[in-house]
Amino acid sequence: MGIEIERKFLVKKEEWKNLKKPAGELYRQGYLLTDPNKTIRVRQTSQKGFLTIKGLSVGATRAEYEYEVPLDEAKELLDRFAVTELSKIRYKIAFEEHLWEIDEFLGDNEGLIVAEIELSSEAEEFLIPKWIDCEVTSEDKYYNSNLTLNPYKDWK
Repeated sequence: MGIEIERKFLVKKEEWKNLKKPAGELYRQGYLLTDPNKTIRVRQTSQKGFLTIKGLSVGATRAEYEYEVPLDEAKELLDRFAVTELSKIRYKIAFEEHLWEIDEFLGDNEGLIVAEIELSSEAEEFLIPKWIDCEVTSEDKYYNSNLTLNPYKDWK
């Protein structure tokens, strides 16, 4: 079974803005199914496409199955079948033996910056970079699928 153990954090915007970082990559992703118990997502990057199925999160853990698909098919799936969609720029930063993936959201979610770290267990210890703010792992509103239904611009 495919398992994802992922923790999410908000990013300190001022520190992030001043941080020397690698080039980001534009991601377009849409959802074929957004259900509290499961999601089916299609993602298009500049070079590849992916189909991902995720299960219900329990803590920071959930079932995840991801498959590479041809780029043109990912675009077609997004254009023809996505019921919701978002775009973001993803940055990948190595910090103290872990890879952090930082998403700067675009469109209706512009202004939101979320960092994720994947772990081998929920108990795994890791160091937190100075540009990380508070943890939001257990807050459903930060799930990408939920950001397509209740975008950041509508939060009070």
